Amino acid sequence: MSIKIKLAKYFARKIYKKTLKWSQNPIETQKKVFQNLIHQAQKTDFGQDHKFGKIKNFEDFAKHVPIRDYEALKPYVDKVVNGEKNILWKGKPLYFAKTSGTTSGAKYIPLTKASMPTHIKAARNAILSYIHETGNADFVDGKMIFLQGSPVLEEKNGIKLGRLSGIVAHFVPKYLQKNRLPSWETNCIEDWETKVNAVVEETFNENMTVISGIPSWVQMYFEKLHQKAQKPVGELFKNFNLFIYGGVNYEPYRAKFENLIGRKVDSIELFPASEGFFAYQDSQSEKGMLLLLNAGIFYEFVKADEFYTENPKRYTIGDVELDTNYVLIISTNAGLWAYNIGDTIQFTSLKPYRIIVSGRIKHYISAFGEHVIGKEVECALQEAIEDTNISINEFTVAPQINPASGLPYHEWCIEFENEPENLDNFALQIDKAMRKQNVYYDDLIVGNVLRTLIISKVNKNGFQNYMKSIGKLGGQNKIPRLSNDRNIVDKLEKIQ
Repeated sequence: MSIKIKLAKYFARKIYKKTLKWSQNPIETQKKVFQNLIHQAQKTDFGQDHKFGKIKNFEDFAKHVPIRDYEALKPYVDKVVNGEKNILWKGKPLYFAKTSGTTSGAKYIPLTKASMPTHIKAARNAILSYIHETGNADFVDGKMIFLQGSPVLEEKNGIKLGRLSGIVAHFVPKYLQKNRLPSWETNCIEDWETKVNAVVEETFNENMTVISGIPSWVQMYFEKLHQKAQKPVGELFKNFNLFIYGGVNYEPYRAKFENLIGRKVDSIELFPASEGFFAYQDSQSEKGMLLLLNAGIFYEFVKADEFYTENPKRYTIGDVELDTNYVLIISTNAGLWAYNIGDTIQFTSLKPYRIIVSGRIKHYISAFGEHVIGKEVECALQEAIEDTNISINEFTVAPQINPASGLPYHEWCIEFENEPENLDNFALQIDKAMRKQNVYYDDLIVGNVLRTLIISKVNKNGFQNYMKSIGKLGGQNKIPRLSNDRNIVDKLEKIQ
């Protein structure tokens, strides 16, 4: 056993004990985080505008600080971007994570001296948690790859900015530098297809043990490896046994991945975002990811079906229930306050608090009052392909309100790797699974308001071509699982 493996197991035990301590005291842990955040930000512009000096508890906070999205917080962010100090958090941020906004162009999410370490620790602890549970640490002696955005940073009024994954690349611990691929030069390539080709060349003859990235883009990497090697990825990388991912649900991709790899590999799910690192999978046997309650983030939860009502009830960690769809609201040591990140979650466990990401509050289908969410379409598809040889590369769903003939329906645009023998029967299987999960959808089918869903096949690489056409190929970008309009579906049809 190498010294690196021994050290990994030692630190895994230490982190496990620390995690156990705060996860067994969730309400007290969150209370301490809340009090610290309010105290630290009292003298900021935001803190003074919202009477932080008078806030003694969560009820005071909810009274003084309304829920905001980026657009509502933007006047404060603009001051920070312009170089002003003590606006949302003490001093100036270390970085801005630059993301694409929907209505305001680029979004600048602050990363501070207090918040930046939490991103790094969470990623590290996810791996250490896996080592402690499984005893498997052999992979630390091999090569690891993280498919991510370019680490090249710009500067704005003295503050560096870039993609979150590119910023994080600057914080890779020294003990991982020799194991980490791709090279800095390859990581800096902006064009995604060129970058993946370069990554293939760099890793082809290496002892790859850990591979990490968003499933859709790792799939592209695996396909290129498979094409070059003319054998499964698992034969090319004989010691590859751990896949780390985030951003989207892995289950719709799992069959395709196992086919490309040639065997099963363990996986760890992460829930990182520019706004914070919220959760990671701490168990290979339990469903969901451990919500990080001690990471400088205070959480609130609003029931998704009440979110757009006037003054919806705001819940804290001690009030949540299993299997309820909540909008995730955060206040952080980066200066985001009662901030709606747009994600919806559901709790799978309350001891400890584990969650799954169920979708996006703005990504849903309710053209007829059906209230369909991302988790439901993913689960329905997964149920339909279970115990079959059907595999898919990508999919998205949209309503067809005005068909040329017949009743309206939900259109499922699917790019197949292995197609079903009978597409109509497959559509019926998905529809059956959807009706079991969503009573509103079932009522609409029974009441002849909607007809059974219809599948439209998307040509090979159709989704990649769509993402390329809108300038979002690779990196942290991903296809929405469903939309309440036909913008994506109509564009897909045009580029077919």
